[in-house]
Amino acid sequence: MLNRRTILQAIAAGAGTALGLGGSPLPLLANSSLTGASRLPKRIIFFLQNQGFDPKTCIPTGVSGNCSLAGHTLPEPIQPLEPYKERLHIINGLHGRHTSPSHSAFFGALGGYRGGDGVAPRGSTIDYELSKTLPETLLPHLCIGMDSLENMKNKPTVATLSASGPDQPIFMYSNPNHLYQLLFGGISDGAIRREFEARSYLLDQIQNQATQGGMNLPRAEQTRYQQFVNGFQDLNNLRQKLGHVSDHLRTFAPQVDELYTTPEHETDWHDRLLNLGISALASGITNTLTIGSGRGEIFGAWKGLGVEEQGHNLGHMNQPDNPIWIKIRQYNSRMLVKIMETLDTIPEGSGSMMDHTLIVYTSNNADKQHTSGANWPVMLLGNFDGAFKTGCFTQIEGKRPINSLYTTLLQTAGGQCERFNMSDGLAKTFDSGSGVLGDILA
Repeated sequence: MLNRRTILQAIAAGAGTALGLGGSPLPLLANSSLTGASRLPKRIIFFLQNQGFDPKTCIPTGVSGNCSLAGHTLPEPIQPLEPYKERLHIINGLHGRHTSPSHSAFFGALGGYRGGDGVAPRGSTIDYELSKTLPETLLPHLCIGMDSLENMKNKPTVATLSASGPDQPIFMYSNPNHLYQLLFGGISDGAIRREFEARSYLLDQIQNQATQGGMNLPRAEQTRYQQFVNGFQDLNNLRQKLGHVSDHLRTFAPQVDELYTTPEHETDWHDRLLNLGISALASGITNTLTIGSGRGEIFGAWKGLGVEEQGHNLGHMNQPDNPIWIKIRQYNSRMLVKIMETLDTIPEGSGSMMDHTLIVYTSNNADKQHTSGANWPVMLLGNFDGAFKTGCFTQIEGKRPINSLYTTLLQTAGGQCERFNMSDGLAKTFDSGSGVLGDILA
């Protein structure tokens, strides 16, 4: 039943910078402010699977040094990517020792700094910084999180991976009904429309009442309170802007079925969250999508795949040749294929959306649970408008941190950065080089 308490619980955590929204006016669509081929919209997707990414589950047998993937067969866990091998770049040898990734680096996985359970973000994360650097969209940054059905229902929004700055986490959506309401509620009918209108009215009232309060709070609390107020304003502004492009959105809104409200397994919601994320990219609502499978923590469940084990126990299993992890990793890989195949069908410039897109697949746990972070495998899919090599394997030489990958991503997107979130003093210990990773660039 819709009531004030349940709505506030569902949306309060997502207010303000927690949505990645800024205060400045944004163009209605990604294309509306672009002129010329040099300003074709680009987009990036981060997919982080928890519990680690063992390199043996992605590096073909017999591969060691830098080489083409042609003539090599991908390992069973990522076998669904075999037909797309020419678009794949497997990177091994980066490290994240400085992020403390044992159970999870949490915000540090995308921030490149020390993280921890319950530790607030020390700075912005690479996904947020890229969302600001890429051509603006209505919703610069969208985060979705996949977990057990119980966790997704009880905590429909959590923040563990992305941040817009120090102490400014960005929350991820885990209930597809809430996310559908945010993105497509205004073009729906029936019960979805009625709930959208009730929710919109309540948000307007909350903003009006909140704006009038807070003046008697201590100065430090006033700043925090204003962020809360700004959050409701941002949500209301986003709703209005989406309303202006309702005809466009109807083309991309996914079909709502009974599994939105009555899922049998958690993977029913995982699949629908993915569909909503893809729709947000395809429609131009967002340019940056972050997917947290396991939501950056030590939990997670995949009973819909026939996996009865869940949560922390999954991290205590060796991943290579493990039937359970083969199922989970193949499920991830099929999701990556679905993203690519969908974006391939949408024309953009002289090619397709996928031609200007990059997918970054890795783990918030580096290579395994209880890791030191000495090796942090990454897979790239797509070339980001020709910026990255594809169809190859790269073994990183020397001591290069994940920050160097993030520096490379930011520079190829048009940003200026020599070391992402790493001081020169810290680099003396953790980085044997500087600047971009030249070996992975085209």
